[in-house]
Amino acid sequence: MFDRLREDIAAVKERDPAATSTLQILLLYPGLKAIRMHRRANWLWRHNHKFWARYVSQRAVRKTGIEIHPAAKIGRRFFIDHGTGVVIGETTEIGDDVTLYQGVTLGGTGKDTGKRHPTIGNGVMIGAGAKVLGPFKVGDNSNIAAGAVVLEEIPPDSTAVGVPARVVKRRGKRVDDLDQVHIPDPVSQELCKMSVHIERLEKELAKWKADEEK
Repeated sequence: MFDRLREDIAAVKERDPAATSTLQILLLYPGLKAIRMHRRANWLWRHNHKFWARYVSQRAVRKTGIEIHPAAKIGRRFFIDHGTGVVIGETTEIGDDVTLYQGVTLGGTGKDTGKRHPTIGNGVMIGAGAKVLGPFKVGDNSNIAAGAVVLEEIPPDSTAVGVPARVVKRRGKRVDDLDQVHIPDPVSQELCKMSVHIERLEKELAKWKADEEK
């Protein structure tokens, strides 16, 4: 347990230039608090204490603004920078050395059953506000740009941007496969943006109703 904690703190120091001390990271970083609470929740979930697992995960939401389903599988040296608004769904799988920024959603589309959420490979970086929706894989060492909406598999060593996201770089080289015919449909892009916005509003409304009923 302590080895994992030391790894997590070292990962924050390595990836966040604003991190000035171990004590600051341990006490003041919501991303670290969220992953520590998730490990407890995940242990409870795997040992069939489902209610208490959800209880711990919901406490984490209130304390950090980060929602991680207790069944999600998360690797080593996971770093959530800032963290507010991050949502990670039940069947999400995350590899080692992954970095997420604020507002990221690793979610489903509502159309799938069973495995509904993405698998994130090792060394992936997902920028602020990006949405990765569906049961596909984002390959190792890929980067997802801020605000991108990823709806299909991303190969390893790629950079994906846009709504819906498309690969623009692969292994450091630009992918010039677009022309005047094969360009993203602007109507589809706007519909996708609206769908994501509606989903966020529905979640906020459901949370508001739940708070009102307490």
